[in-house]
Amino acid sequence: MIQRYQKGPRMSQAVVHAGTVYIAGKVARDGKAPLQEQTRDVLEQIEALLAEVGSSKSKLLAVNIYLPNIADFAAMNSVYDTWIDKDNPPVRACVEARLADPDLRVEITAIAAV
Repeated sequence: MIQRYQKGPRMSQAVVHAGTVYIAGKVARDGKAPLQEQTRDVLEQIEALLAEVGSSKSKLLAVNIYLPNIADFAAMNSVYDTWIDKDNPPVRACVEARLADPDLRVEITAIAAV
């Protein structure tokens, strides 16, 4: 069975299948905010989606982070490192990539167990 959460015309924000939740790329609601605020907002959105489907950040399996400027790596990590469950860190990738809106400073996708 496949369950879709927060469905829109183009995509779902989360999809659960076979005990795994796939979270769509999340970006900050305020693209004008500084990078660290954008990162905090994105991680809060991910945590809320995980809770909605019955999961949590302790069950994260994989996280992919996209930064339009890889020089922001340390600043992004300063927020990410305080948020992540240190006893259950997921695998992770972080790459430099142009995002859909030039004001956005970070986008994050996630996969977790339910």
